[in-house]
Amino acid sequence: MSAFSPDERERYARHILLKEIGGAGQQRLKAASIALIGAGGLGAPAALYLAAAGVGRLILIDDDTVSLSNLQRQVLYETGDVGAAKVARAEKRLSALNPHVDIEARAERLNDANAQALLHDADIVLDGCDSYATRYSVNTACHALGLPLISGAVGRWAGQLATFKSGLTKGRAIDARLPCYTCLVPELPPTEEKCSEVGIVGALTGVIGAMMALEAIKEVAQAGESLAGRLLIYDGLSASSRIVTLPPDPHCPTCARLP
Repeated sequence: MSAFSPDERERYARHILLKEIGGAGQQRLKAASIALIGAGGLGAPAALYLAAAGVGRLILIDDDTVSLSNLQRQVLYETGDVGAAKVARAEKRLSALNPHVDIEARAERLNDANAQALLHDADIVLDGCDSYATRYSVNTACHALGLPLISGAVGRWAGQLATFKSGLTKGRAIDARLPCYTCLVPELPPTEEKCSEVGIVGALTGVIGAMMALEAIKEVAQAGESLAGRLLIYDGLSASSRIVTLPPDPHCPTCARLP
């Protein structure tokens, strides 16, 4: 790993002071590649914190453009960005925040056909999209590629967050008791509620998006306890949270170990 420049040493000084991260953990962050699916309400704050944290490479995957209604929660963008491709504007903003981070903007919609090609060279994937079909595609690809998947979701005043490690990670076998996303959501819901239909408080996306970035930083720096096998549920109205255990589904079509 390359040594830190004077600018990097000062920029990341507060991380390096933490015994759970230190110089070694910050070097792991610098060497890491993280893919973000969706540069919207969750992806925007997550990308800001990951770029600020010194992740070496961020891969932004989103085919959407900025709309005026996005600005209530998608803090990467400004009024003048309306109509522009999200990943293009995000690349410019994140590069200005931290020029040491390599930003790859991919204006594509991830699906079953291209998921593995888009994600194969990432170390960790963050999924903050608003489509169940895309979530299933991401999960299947992460399981097949052996990538940790950090998944966040929000609606109205509530949000949830989980880490999935159902496959192999860099050649190391993961505990077979850990579930994948399909274990949590085994079937496509009959109706797919979107924030454009039910509403969303903007600051909630910042809370969950920042927590997604935090879990990614922990995974890369090898700090603290992973959320793998657990689901964090946050209620913004009551300012309360709880964590529940996620058991694997022995008959899961994605990750089942049974014949």
